Amino acid sequence: MAENVTIARPYADAAFSLAQAANALGGWSQALDRMAAVAADPQMQECIGNPGVTPGELKSIVIEVVGGNLSIDQENFVQVLAENERLAVLPEIRDLFVQLKNGAEGTKAAIIQSAFALDGAALTQLVVDLEQRFGCKIQATVSIEPDLIGGVRIAVGDQVIDASVRGKLASMATALKN
Repeated sequence: MAENVTIARPYADAAFSLAQAANALGGWSQALDRMAAVAADPQMQECIGNPGVTPGELKSIVIEVVGGNLSIDQENFVQVLAENERLAVLPEIRDLFVQLKNGAEGTKAAIIQSAFALDGAALTQLVVDLEQRFGCKIQATVSIEPDLIGGVRIAVGDQVIDASVRGKLASMATALKN
């Protein structure tokens, strides 16, 4: 949702600044992953939306469910989000934080969809090829999509490489219609 991203952006920027100052981008990324998973849980969403639960109680619940191994800055971040009624946008904050982290590290995220499971060597070679093509480090997320029939579909930022059988069939169908 565009509105949530707009709301989340200043919090993601603040978290990124705190993480960069503490030289703890990895730790913050992991903590935000856990926080976002907690905030996305349906029971937690009920708690967040309940006007009878105070911001202090929300902070305590989130920290306890996350596991409690958060830094003081991370706990304070949760408190600020709770006080400003922004815990619900933690997934968007995490996504924006990862984008900032990847930009600072010169990394791009690649979503690789494959019709079949990729073995380690094939995935490694694919990542190497993508790194050469895009001129940066690639952080790949792989999912199995049997609908593709065969091949892969890769999304890096706003660029999509569709080397799937389904994609080729769709291209052929379009060409035949024209």
